Amino acid sequence: MKRYFLFDLDGTLTDTGSGIMGSVAHALARLGWPEPEADFLRQFVGPPLEESFQNFCQMSPAEAAEAIRLYRERYHAWGVFQSPLYPGVEGLLERLSQKAALAVATSKRKAGARQILAMRGVEGYFQAVVGDDGTRPSKAAVVGEALAQLEEPPREQVVMIGDRSYDVAGAKAWGLESIGVLYGYSAPGELAAAGASRLVGSVAELEALCRKLTEA
Repeated sequence: MKRYFLFDLDGTLTDTGSGIMGSVAHALARLGWPEPEADFLRQFVGPPLEESFQNFCQMSPAEAAEAIRLYRERYHAWGVFQSPLYPGVEGLLERLSQKAALAVATSKRKAGARQILAMRGVEGYFQAVVGDDGTRPSKAAVVGEALAQLEEPPREQVVMIGDRSYDVAGAKAWGLESIGVLYGYSAPGELAAAGASRLVGSVAELEALCRKLTEA
């Protein structure tokens, strides 16, 4: 029986892709890159930014730091506002919060995550909101801090929900089950290959599964 649900933010609760992708494109343009393809930009939705710029753009740590500065310049002015909830998410959170403790575990900065949740009127459903903040560079570190803020619940009572392989890896690092949502920004087969415990194709399917898990 699950009593604690950890949610990724980008691509899971909110469709933040356009704001993230547009801000990455802005940063790369300022650095003199040619306009990237949309499929290239999609990779940036979810993972930590430093890792993304280094891995996807073969940047050095110093180059990645400058890219992140330029990204945030654009994101804070524009991108953060391109963050609607996926249809059905607010109802899911309202109903699930009556049966379980909810937390956000995101690679986004905590302040940005809270801003988005507050703008969309759902911050109050979460007992903890954990982001990177420069000290938690991996999803495993973010999940670990979320568990700490929830006062270390039994691992078998916790499930991590996300749309990328990084979310599955973060769950595995702590012995947690995971739910992969296919409506987000994962590549075809990414979540299955990462070993997600369960997969759902829509917010409605996610709510039905979460309800089942609270009653098991």
